[in-house]
Amino acid sequence: MKITVLDDWAHTIPTLAAFKKVAGHDVTIWNDHTKDVDLLASRLKDTEALCLIRERTPIRAPLLDRLDRLRIISQVSVYPHVDVAACTRRGVILCSNLQPGQPSYATAELNWGLIVAAYRRIPQEMAAMKAGKWQTPPLGATLRGRTLGIYGYGRIGAVVAGYGRAFGMKVLAWGREGSLDRARADGCAVAPSKAALFEESDVLSLHLRLVDGTRGIVTETDLARMKPTALIVNTSRAGLIAPGALEAALRAGRPGMAAVDVFEEEPLPGGRHPLLDLDNVVATPHLGYVTHEGLDHQFASIFDQVLAYASGKPINVVNPEVLK
Repeated sequence: MKITVLDDWAHTIPTLAAFKKVAGHDVTIWNDHTKDVDLLASRLKDTEALCLIRERTPIRAPLLDRLDRLRIISQVSVYPHVDVAACTRRGVILCSNLQPGQPSYATAELNWGLIVAAYRRIPQEMAAMKAGKWQTPPLGATLRGRTLGIYGYGRIGAVVAGYGRAFGMKVLAWGREGSLDRARADGCAVAPSKAALFEESDVLSLHLRLVDGTRGIVTETDLARMKPTALIVNTSRAGLIAPGALEAALRAGRPGMAAVDVFEEEPLPGGRHPLLDLDNVVATPHLGYVTHEGLDHQFASIFDQVLAYASGKPINVVNPEVLK
């Protein structure tokens, strides 16, 4: 089969053990990123199996309508970036292993790394050392004894909460009632309200999926409730916070710090973003799920889905109507 992989920015896919699964197939890997429909249509015109790295490139009807040879899109996790109805109309199978019950430990670990880096001002102190300085003000702070707020006690939120308890923090949860039941079962306190979560948290970590109901769910008013010493952490989706609200809140001094791994448009246009100009921000380029082991695990499923289709027995099919 003619297989194409998009958006392998770190030139990693050929180094994965899972890549051996498609030995003998005609595999093309693109290392840059584009959303230009004309360019994508040209690159993918002979593609039969399209492999996606999460939500990096939107696959919509204007592109799908120009890919006459495409038969399967293979990926893992949720698929808001794929026009499923257009796939079905075109006879293209979408296969996605949703990995139920499997938290992204890589994301949870990065999330905690950002918390420690922000609270102890590790990036700022490293930059100061390179400039010949030693222990620059203001000093960092201790996490033990502080309150860790978890907004969305799902798979990743629960893991981050466990890290917080290991650091001697009090965990305070908020979210949908089902997630709060899980938080209570794990021995976590539940905030009396969303407002209380923002007011009481020393570290507030967002762990919500981005859907219509959660887009912009964190408002300027919410952020203004936070302590001037508090940290907000977002390794989920940038769209959870109202546009421009975080930059404005940080300049106003509530919260005092932010740690972010996600941005509205990725990669950053021109490599710039207003948050990168603020000294009270620690930022990473959407590294949450991106580890060598994590990508190998994902592409084992992605390539298995392609091979299952090639054998006539597709798996993890999102739109089974196509099979009819």
